[in-house]
Amino acid sequence: MNEQHKTTILLLDDEPIVSKRLQPALEKKGYAVESFYQSSAALERIREKDFDIVITDLKMEGVDGMQFLTEVKERSPRTEVIVITGFATMETAKESLRKGVFDFLAKPFKLGEIQEIIRRAEASVRQSDGLGEN
Repeated sequence: MNEQHKTTILLLDDEPIVSKRLQPALEKKGYAVESFYQSSAALERIREKDFDIVITDLKMEGVDGMQFLTEVKERSPRTEVIVITGFATMETAKESLRKGVFDFLAKPFKLGEIQEIIRRAEASVRQSDGLGEN
């Protein structure tokens, strides 16, 4: 991993507006972002490539977010998963944290809130890669 390594983020949300708002903002911050609206397509992608950070909604058609994040963590334990959901309950929060989720954010959220969580997740990934902050 050289200095040029961009933090890779996979964004999965079945509401296109989320990606439309988030992707350009994150790319401007220097992240390499891939957006998906369908969990099946995102699932195919994580089987091809490990991402540093995965941001996923929980309630979606097809594969739900819990199944998705379980597969992400099984394939790539170092990947930090951030859950965003409009249906946040204590139960889903607890279950996703048990499955190793880095953080949990209820919709609607502010851009600054998710950027702060991503920054912390990135620091955590870098640490697990042995690339502590310089």
